[in-house]
Amino acid sequence: MSLVAVPFYQKRHKHFDQSYRNTQTRYLLDEYAAKKRASTRSSSQKSFTQESSSERASSQTSLGRTTCRLCAKRLNAESEEEHERKRRYQSLEASYGEAKRERFLRELAELEENVHLARSHAQSKLDRYAIQQMVEDKLAWERPTFEERMSRAPEILVRLRSHTVWERMNVKLCFTVQGFPTPVVQWYKDGILICQAEEPGKYRIESKYGVHTLEINRADFDDTATYSAVATNAHGQVSTNAAVVVRRFRGDEEPFHSVGLPIGLPLSSVIPYMHFDVQFLEKFGVTFRREGETVTLKCTLLVTPELKRVQPRAEWYRDDVLVKESKWTKMFFGEGQASLSFSHLNKDDEGLYTLRIVSRGGINEHSAFLFVRDADPLVTGAPGAPMDLQCHDANRDYVIVTWKPPNTTTESPVIGYFIDRCEVGTDNWIQCNDAPVKICKYPVTGLFEGRSYIFRVRAVNNAGVSRPSRVSEAVAALDPIDLKRLQGDAQIPGPPTNVHASEISRTYVVLSWDPPVPRGKEPLMYFIEKSVVGSGSWQRVNAQTAVRSPRYAVFDLAEGKSYVFRVLSANKHGLSEPSEITSPVQAQDTIVIPSAPGRVLASRNTKTSVVVQWEPPKQQDDLLGYYVDCCVAGSNVWEPCNHKPIGYNRFVVHGLTTGEQYIFRVKAVNAVGTSENSQESDVIKVQAALTVPSYPYGITLLNCDGHSMTLGWKVPKFSGGAPILGYYIDKREAHHKNWHEVNAAPIQERILTVDGLTEGSSYEFKIAATNLAGIGQPSDPSELFKCEAWTMPEPGPAYDLTFCEVRDTSLVMLWKAPVYSGSSPVSGYFVDYREEDAGEWVTVNEATTANRYLKVSDLHQGKTYVFRVRAVNASGVGKPSDTSEPVLVEARPGTKEISAGVDEEGNIYLSFDCQEMTDASQFTWCKSYEDIGDNERFKVETVGDHSKLYFKHPDKEDLGTYSVSVSDTDGVSSSFVLDPQELERLMALSNEIKNPTIPLKSELAYEIFDKGQVRFWLQAEHLSPDASYRFIINDREVSDSETHKIKCDKATGIIEMVMDRFTVKNEGTYTVQIHDGNAKNQSSLVLIGDAFRAVLDEAEFQRKEFLRKQGPHFAEYLHWDVTEDCDVRLVCKVANTKKETVFKWLKDDVLYETEKLPDLEKGVCELLIPKLSKKDHGEYKATLKDERGQDVSVLEIAGKVYDDMILAMSRVCGASASPLKILCTPEGIRLQCFMKYFTEEMKVNWYHKDAKVASSEHMRIGGSEDMAWLQICEPTEKDKGKYTFEIFDGKDNHQRSLDLSGQAFDEAFAEFQQLKAAAFAEKNRGKVVGGLPDVVTIMEGKTLNLTCTVFGNPDPEVVWFKNDKDIELSEHFSVKVEQAKYVSLTIKGVTSEDSGKYSMNVKNKYGGEKIDVTISVYKHGEKIPDVSPPQQAKPKLIPASASQ
Repeated sequence: MSLVAVPFYQKRHKHFDQSYRNTQTRYLLDEYAAKKRASTRSSSQKSFTQESSSERASSQTSLGRTTCRLCAKRLNAESEEEHERKRRYQSLEASYGEAKRERFLRELAELEENVHLARSHAQSKLDRYAIQQMVEDKLAWERPTFEERMSRAPEILVRLRSHTVWERMNVKLCFTVQGFPTPVVQWYKDGILICQAEEPGKYRIESKYGVHTLEINRADFDDTATYSAVATNAHGQVSTNAAVVVRRFRGDEEPFHSVGLPIGLPLSSVIPYMHFDVQFLEKFGVTFRREGETVTLKCTLLVTPELKRVQPRAEWYRDDVLVKESKWTKMFFGEGQASLSFSHLNKDDEGLYTLRIVSRGGINEHSAFLFVRDADPLVTGAPGAPMDLQCHDANRDYVIVTWKPPNTTTESPVIGYFIDRCEVGTDNWIQCNDAPVKICKYPVTGLFEGRSYIFRVRAVNNAGVSRPSRVSEAVAALDPIDLKRLQGDAQIPGPPTNVHASEISRTYVVLSWDPPVPRGKEPLMYFIEKSVVGSGSWQRVNAQTAVRSPRYAVFDLAEGKSYVFRVLSANKHGLSEPSEITSPVQAQDTIVIPSAPGRVLASRNTKTSVVVQWEPPKQQDDLLGYYVDCCVAGSNVWEPCNHKPIGYNRFVVHGLTTGEQYIFRVKAVNAVGTSENSQESDVIKVQAALTVPSYPYGITLLNCDGHSMTLGWKVPKFSGGAPILGYYIDKREAHHKNWHEVNAAPIQERILTVDGLTEGSSYEFKIAATNLAGIGQPSDPSELFKCEAWTMPEPGPAYDLTFCEVRDTSLVMLWKAPVYSGSSPVSGYFVDYREEDAGEWVTVNEATTANRYLKVSDLHQGKTYVFRVRAVNASGVGKPSDTSEPVLVEARPGTKEISAGVDEEGNIYLSFDCQEMTDASQFTWCKSYEDIGDNERFKVETVGDHSKLYFKHPDKEDLGTYSVSVSDTDGVSSSFVLDPQELERLMALSNEIKNPTIPLKSELAYEIFDKGQVRFWLQAEHLSPDASYRFIINDREVSDSETHKIKCDKATGIIEMVMDRFTVKNEGTYTVQIHDGNAKNQSSLVLIGDAFRAVLDEAEFQRKEFLRKQGPHFAEYLHWDVTEDCDVRLVCKVANTKKETVFKWLKDDVLYETEKLPDLEKGVCELLIPKLSKKDHGEYKATLKDERGQDVSVLEIAGKVYDDMILAMSRVCGASASPLKILCTPEGIRLQCFMKYFTEEMKVNWYHKDAKVASSEHMRIGGSEDMAWLQICEPTEKDKGKYTFEIFDGKDNHQRSLDLSGQAFDEAFAEFQQLKAAAFAEKNRGKVVGGLPDVVTIMEGKTLNLTCTVFGNPDPEVVWFKNDKDIELSEHFSVKVEQAKYVSLTIKGVTSEDSGKYSMNVKNKYGGEKIDVTISVYKHGEKIPDVSPPQQAKPKLIPASASQ
């Protein structure tokens, strides 16, 4: 049993942390180690103290030795002191050992005692834990009943009270609440949760004994709001609220919300008491986005007066429903703008958004539609996400979820939906239904009382599952009825009342009822029973699960059968009587799919939108809305116009292409599904609706003669969709109220002279335009013009300033000449500009321009400019024109330019498209910005939104700048510069079209066949069946014949002629002419001189080759390669052989014998030349022969061929070369490189320290068959360094290197010295030059003379031995040495005793040799012994050490 209790999370694990279990033991061990370190430290200090004191005593003693008497006794004192020190040390050592042993025993006893205590403590702790666990397990069964008796919903005893305080005062809000479990309280300000961390020190929240307080420190104006407190526990939720109004001490600075307001009035609905004038400067437009994106709808506005503390109220509406801030939407109002931001768009956000600015002066508003398209599906073809998820009838364990279906115009129909739920505070989504539900409503059951949930829905079709919808708002599973218990003495509840089917579907029936009366104080449960009509038996529906909510969804009902239901209530005291039986109920869908909407009408609205209206469907049960689809006329490709159902039968479809034609259809949607499509609308062209024109502007006085005034003005910015028919002008004199008509009939021109005026009087004018729709609004009155005659010599103002071709950094400005020219004609113009609201004017042109147009460049993109024009004559600069309207320098999105081209007939044109045209729009073509229209040089053709300017007779006179502008648009215009290069290109293209040529894929070429035939051919891009052709040779047409075979494949466009025999007579020019309708072409090929001879030789060669290949022949002639073993291999391939075919190898016309004959059936013959050298030079032939003919292949191995072979062998050898190795010789140090083969003809080099080495007496270069070497003779210190061996193979260098320095050189040099000394000794040692016989046979009595020649430096010493013993010289034995080189041994009167082994040692200080001679003596008359013929005796080496 363990010492301590094991934690619960380690009971099932064997390998848990041991340190966690033995915490107590580890603590005891740490305490023991600390005590041990302390005792050791104290004993060490004591020993150190004793040693220090003894040293001080000895030093004092030594210092006292100052007399001679003490010195005399020094030896005796030292020995006594040494003896005392040893004794003291032994005593200390014994005492320390005893103390250490006692301390160890004491600490061990303490440790044992501590371990015993730890075990006892652990055992007692484990027992307490076991008892506690047993008690908790026992109480766990009783706790639910106890808590159920104690539990109750929150109840507010004392509610919040409203306060009105002065600025910088503290406010304390208090209320009292009770409930069990203890409710959780949260404080809100205007519906926003109060967070203390966001404003530290601002709020202080406390909770004591059920009393909850919120204290606001130093309140200011921003703290004026409605404050709410919400108390929640598992059984319910209650809230209370109060208003706090913060007032300023000075009444004149008091903000609008500090006026005496009723406390109960929500502050957000208070209308500012002041009148504000609100003007929208920038407005948000129709917006298109996708799900998941972000967007901000923003308006810039001007509020007058601008007060710091008082502002009008900004409200946002979606489809006339007030929008509130949430985690998806954020609002901002202030600093001259109001914005609504979406952090994550969903289709729920689609709709008509309206910004309303509310004040006492009224409401200013602006609206635009926000379209939200489906995000890309997770699975291709899957539907879009459902939307508008709502939760209804939330109760303790039950909630109804509804939603709207997605638009599936481009996907397959939805077959059902999956509903998911997630408990608030977790990320665990649980699917509520196993099979898809088909209607857009589902009752979710199985919720846990007191918990909050969020829901989402996913649509399913044949392709897959959609993305989930936006999650719903959190819903608490609580009884919506106040949980206050009814008072009374009833214990067993009565039966429920008003039991009825509140919702009927094909798959379920929802029953609802009222709680029993009297109800009692105890918690209620309900049991539902069903019965098939006529059966007489009842079946309990929720036998396993008690229902606490007064509604329940009954599933698993048989289709087609009628049921009746009843409900019983129960509490802990008992079960009530059954309720009254419901009327028969049959499971079926009570609503059906709506019928298709009626007639669909589409009408013009704007240049990019159309108004669609339709009649409601006849069957419109529980209609959720409509989906509108559109299709480009003739395409049959339908696209959804809205992605969220709209609840009205009129819709404005935005985002359409101007000038395009569309048709529309509508379908209705309810919870069951989508209706059939309505009938399609009539085709409608997208363009602005026809309205009256806007007002003219820019009224300018152009001239005055004292009795009349000449006026000019600008065309209205908007024509109303129809051409302007004319203008009406009104006038009035200054200080007069009534306006007088100038013209009764409309005038076409935008310049008019008004007669009958009074000189000296001032007049103002206003002008109105008219079209088919009527007369538009008149312009604002002009400034006052005084009727005085103009007499100044300078010209009057230019007028009608217009702009075109506005791009990012430039624009083109046009104007009209002044009506009043002054004393002399106008000679030019100055153009000035400045930024809007800037100070000084800047002149564009330094010199005057005679043209009435000017391109202004180098402007800043995004800036706004104004312009004016000043006319010039001989008298000076005239009056400037009126300042133009502001122009934003920025290219319009989708700006198009003029394009140049040539049509199918070869006519040159300039083309321009405009998608923004209206019925009143017209194309105006200009050259140098002067109207050209139709004349003798140009023709204009306009069809719809496409216009072309044709050049009738294009030439150099047509060079220049061409421009086009489109009226009644937002300044659509463009220009094109026709320069000489562009005109030349267009003229060439036009000429090709008017005078077509047949394009050729390839020109006339030739091809030589295997038999020597020559084929002439060309290929055209395309030939029709009616195409014709001719072959012409040297100006003479040839036709198809045996000698000239001509044919044409019109499908591929190939025309060819094959000549069977090409001879010297065929030299000349070859031409092919082709005609195909109006198109024609020809191609020629000249074969004369060298070109002809090359073709002729090739044809003859191919003919001979064909004949050669009729018998045995070489498919590949002799060629060579080098094998991996560095052998040269001659190879050839043969073909068309048979068994009788004879193959031979020859060298220099001599048969070359090989080990085996080649196998001709394999088709490859090889001859191997091993280890190529110069002896292999010669001419090698391979011959084939049989009765059909013969063939020869020749390869000469000499010259360049031989050199190439050596290089190829060098490549193999270089790759196989070994690293450099050192070999020491008596002559010096040799560096060797081994390889597969080496010959001196290979290109090899040796390098020493990167310097090339040449062969010399000191360094010799050489090699053998398998090795290349460098011999360093008599090496010295200068020979140290890096050595490199290099072999060149014609492309690459193969190198091997060795660093001969340091230890490598020292070891090699030492070995060289040894070998050199050994060689010297070998050369000068004693040796026998002229040898002796190894056996000598002699008859007894004869004289034997053994003679030889010896050598040695110094002269060797010669010693004779007999049977390895020295021979004593006498008359019988005599030795003679002459000239230190001739040695002889003479035996006189040989006897049998002289037989034996005789040895001669020749030796000096370097060594010597020993030669043995066997002498055999036979007697006279005896047969000579049979012995082998004598041979020269072999000497035996005598080492130098033996000779010393």
